[in-house]
Amino acid sequence: MSIRENYLEILKRKNEAAKRVGRKPEDVLLLAVTKKHVPSELQEALDAGATDFGENKVQELLSKYDEIHPERWHLIGHLQTNKVKQVIDKVTMIHSVDSIKLAKEIDKRAAAVDLVMDILIEINLAEEESKTGIAKAEVFELVASIVNTCDHIRVRGIMCIPPRGDTPEDSRKYFREARSIYDKLRNSELPTARAPIDTLSMGMSADFEIAIEEGATIVRVGSSIFGQRDYR
Repeated sequence: MSIRENYLEILKRKNEAAKRVGRKPEDVLLLAVTKKHVPSELQEALDAGATDFGENKVQELLSKYDEIHPERWHLIGHLQTNKVKQVIDKVTMIHSVDSIKLAKEIDKRAAAVDLVMDILIEINLAEEESKTGIAKAEVFELVASIVNTCDHIRVRGIMCIPPRGDTPEDSRKYFREARSIYDKLRNSELPTARAPIDTLSMGMSADFEIAIEEGATIVRVGSSIFGQRDYR
């Protein structure tokens, strides 16, 4: 299948998954993950109707930014503080904030270009040493710190990547846990101007339908749209 056909098939599956659990398809964003894929491949997805692209690495995003023009770019991979300045005016949302140090650098750089950056807090639900993200017990403290000290950030919600399981169904318990944390944030007394909690980013190619069933508002799909990555 072509990239166009893949994209339309994933879009259809996304919409059907939402409808199965009584949700509106438009309430779940399909984020096309572009890691290791070239601009011509991205253009095929754009032509098929993709609006939002997610990139893992700053340098890769920068290499594509002037050539490919989706409605929105998202930075979804680990972000080093010394690279914030390079992307602050190029992305709509940063999905991977996991420390007050990083938040304060984003805040400083956003203030310098007179914008407010939307962010997600990345949670390492299983506390895997190989993954970034904060422990679930630290989420509320970090959000409160950001709200109290960062005028140029909006905390929109959370992002997670569950441990790799034997089947997609293995992700469900982690998605439910993330949804529980998300709901607690939404129901807390955070100021809505600083923390309009409305975004739950979870689910990838193997398990995005289960993520939608458990409440995801953004699913991040790469290989099922673009094919396997070339790591040469």
